[in-house]
Amino acid sequence: MYVALEGLNIDCFTNKFMVFLFEDKTLMTVPTTRESDVTIRVASTGSPSVRDGLTDRSVVSVLLETDLEAWRRSWRERAGETPRRESVVVASDVSRSAAETATTQVLPERRLAYTVLGSGVGVDLILETVSGSLAEFEGSEPRVILDDLAPFAAERGAVEAVEAVEELATAAAEVDAPVTIGWSLTAESASVLPSVLQRADGIEGVDPESMAAIDRLQNEDPTTFGYTRRYWTEAQRGIESCSRNYPQSKQVHAVLSDPETTPRTLGATLSGLVSLGVLDTWAETVGSTRYDLTAYDPSRMATVGVAFAAVSDDESARLPEE
Repeated sequence: MYVALEGLNIDCFTNKFMVFLFEDKTLMTVPTTRESDVTIRVASTGSPSVRDGLTDRSVVSVLLETDLEAWRRSWRERAGETPRRESVVVASDVSRSAAETATTQVLPERRLAYTVLGSGVGVDLILETVSGSLAEFEGSEPRVILDDLAPFAAERGAVEAVEAVEELATAAAEVDAPVTIGWSLTAESASVLPSVLQRADGIEGVDPESMAAIDRLQNEDPTTFGYTRRYWTEAQRGIESCSRNYPQSKQVHAVLSDPETTPRTLGATLSGLVSLGVLDTWAETVGSTRYDLTAYDPSRMATVGVAFAAVSDDESARLPEE
């Protein structure tokens, strides 16, 4: 059961452009046709900062990782004060069974309404609850924020993560509400992010040094750049699955199931990752190149992966025919 919130006065916010905001504050805008603007905010360390600039607005918050009390306490730490009004959908409560009926509590003195769902509930129930919350703001255009989609995406895969983004955007579009989605960057979640970004309008928090390194690779060796941008997720899987410390590219390739790459194109991709500081080569060889997987840096892989995800398709070099 959902209890209506009354007397809400919510400012309007619209955005018709895709925005890439880097840590040095440079902007790149590309027109978008999505009615509801969806932005992914990446955090290389710690939890994503999804609440910036929202305290003067009413907000619908979706919690997949944070419990309700911690979320409410950290408003003042992160944003200085709580929002004008907030409706919270809690899908992170491990103490509650997903089979229990969800009920909404309203605390007028705290300008808060919240609905507690069980941890691990399906996307459909989460979005149904969000839609019910948004219906109470119709005509007022609140902001919609999701605390952290990355662990959900890493656990359930790209298909469910993309579905969550698409359905959240559709629900928010009904009341013209912009959507901000947090993403705590890990090696596991970075490989899912490109699929999610295809359904989003922008990404914030791209590491500028990684972006600069990618630009250098593109300028100095566009063919290797093209292979690395296209196949970095497959190379990541191979690196993390390979049991050898100093393998050749064909030995990394051998651990992959149903690969898109060949040993040669995977080798070009691994070479690109060496140039980007993700791993190294083993110098003690006179034959084929061997890669030093003991030097593999999964955190660097994650930041490079996000930077590749922010590179538009028309910036990718044309790959030669196999």
